[in-house]
Amino acid sequence: MISEYFHTDWAAMTATDWWGLLITVVIFSLMVCLYFWVFRPSTKASLEQHCDFVLKEDLNSWEKHHGKS
Repeated sequence: MISEYFHTDWAAMTATDWWGLLITVVIFSLMVCLYFWVFRPSTKASLEQHCDFVLKEDLNSWEKHHGKS
């Protein structure tokens, strides 16, 4: 059945398997939190003010004097 297909032998997992599982779960959790934060209606105003940052020339003014004293 399908339960045999998804069966995991937890005792046979190596340290690399556990590390990969941990990284996968952490990245998945961070992505879910980020999606909830981005798509929450209360953050729309703060995110909308950055929607055209590529087109604004004054944001790149720091690059003119970058590295010069």
